[in-house]
Amino acid sequence: MDRLDAMHLFVRVAELGSFAAVAQQLGLARSVVTRQIAALEAHLGVKLMARSTRRLSLTSAGTAYLEKCRVILNLVETAETDVAEERVNPRGNIRISLPLSFGLKRLAPLLLEFSRRYPEVGLDMDYSDRRVNLIEEGIDLSIRITRRLEGSDIARRIGTARMLAVASPDYLARHGRPQHPAELAHHECLGYTVGGTGQNWQFMVDGQLASFPVRSRIHANNGDVLTEAAAQGLGITLQPDFIIDGFLAAGRIEAVLTEFPVPELGIYAMLPSNRHVPHRVRVLMDALAAGLAV
Repeated sequence: MDRLDAMHLFVRVAELGSFAAVAQQLGLARSVVTRQIAALEAHLGVKLMARSTRRLSLTSAGTAYLEKCRVILNLVETAETDVAEERVNPRGNIRISLPLSFGLKRLAPLLLEFSRRYPEVGLDMDYSDRRVNLIEEGIDLSIRITRRLEGSDIARRIGTARMLAVASPDYLARHGRPQHPAELAHHECLGYTVGGTGQNWQFMVDGQLASFPVRSRIHANNGDVLTEAAAQGLGITLQPDFIIDGFLAAGRIEAVLTEFPVPELGIYAMLPSNRHVPHRVRVLMDALAAGLAV
């Protein structure tokens, strides 16, 4: 293993904090990873990592070496990318994590078109609404729909999703059409949750963002299910346009409270931190942003 390979392996072990996790990701025996790190320490003449029964931790020398390795590896990858044929013809594999409903409805056609256009790029697509750890899971790109990013997130905004409260004509005929968000407390609401039944919905009222409590007998972590429940007359739900547009077009649901806007959701391309972005990933982000803008 040459010096750059050893640096790359050291960075992966430092980020994951586990020889076994790195070995599993790279398809190597744990003993191979352990020997390579030991050989690197012997070459440098210092201990880079302190081993314990539970987790690895970096020594002070290891912390300093890690930052220098990241700088060096990023410079090497940037230099190679700038002169490689990939600049014209992207090639290599991309592991991408996609939200379930939005991924299937809006992103899958764009990804398949990208695959046809760039036959030398392999796509490994994971459809799930869970928030992934890009570094730990070896993900090159994650698409996330959210109203708020964390301070440590590395992200590019590639689109927006409009939110609407909707209900079926049958439900509104039986229970009445709410005229103000405060009236939702007296309606059966269908809530998008990741656990628990209590939640608030937010609307703009007189130019100010306000929260209103709702009660949910039916709640789920999938907007398609909740919109179908609304279409069947079971209540009011608050969902993004990419889920409800087909239901609206078919007349199965109607928008309510349209004079009280709901804050939009941002659609973000999330990148792993401390890593140069390969050209093929940048090309894919550009393609998704252009496709969503149409």
